[in-house]
Amino acid sequence: MTQPPLSRHVQVLERILRVELFHRSSRSVTLTAAGAAFLGEATRIVEMSDNAVGTARAAAEGRLGTVTLGFTAASAYSFLPRFIAPLEQQMAGVKFLLKEMVTGEQIEDLLAGRIDLGLLRPPLRRPELVSMKLVEERFIVCSHMSVAPEDRPRRLIDFDSLPLIMYAPDKARYFHDMLTGLFASARAVPRLVQHLAQIHTILSLVGAGQGFALVPESAAHLHPDNVVFSELEDAQPIVELHAAWREGNDNPVLGVLIDHLRRLP
Repeated sequence: MTQPPLSRHVQVLERILRVELFHRSSRSVTLTAAGAAFLGEATRIVEMSDNAVGTARAAAEGRLGTVTLGFTAASAYSFLPRFIAPLEQQMAGVKFLLKEMVTGEQIEDLLAGRIDLGLLRPPLRRPELVSMKLVEERFIVCSHMSVAPEDRPRRLIDFDSLPLIMYAPDKARYFHDMLTGLFASARAVPRLVQHLAQIHTILSLVGAGQGFALVPESAAHLHPDNVVFSELEDAQPIVELHAAWREGNDNPVLGVLIDHLRRLP
């Protein structure tokens, strides 16, 4: 800007502020006390404006913001830490809110927009939701440590008449229906002693000597007291964990998480 328009702008500013910003003489132009104070505030405003632009871009790119994740307790044993830990380091500007929920609750909250991403069990059967399979794992056998190795069930048929701590049909429908089908196909009829929803509670009852159980192999990371894990010889990798999100969710952070999930080995 040349000198004449600059001088006019300064004069207009002084009239608006009703203060003199400069001492003017034929030899020099210096700031008045008011001018020096105004300069500091003006500089801060310019910096805030620049920061605001950077903040807006970071939010639009998913590098800044908040994302809410629902997860089943079982997914926290192995997958969730492996998924979240590197993201918290790479995305320092993002706040991760974690909510432990059963699958049915996650589906409701995804549809209502209360969570952005769910780590849950299939099937979803909701056209509004998009999902991708993350993990497949086998069932393993849980026995009390006092049970001799030769007396631990090794196949599904071995559970016939044995005390079994079963999954609740309302809160853990996925596991309940899956085991019911597996035992029926093997023509085994275990003696059901309890119906529970959470795997860690099931393991605690096994540790108390209440019976046997079948849990996803990732549950072995829990190392419960008095419980030993052994292989189920006729097990197949049928226990699935899915990620799900509502189609049309415009949280930019969610897009970053989905890209990350798709790159996981």
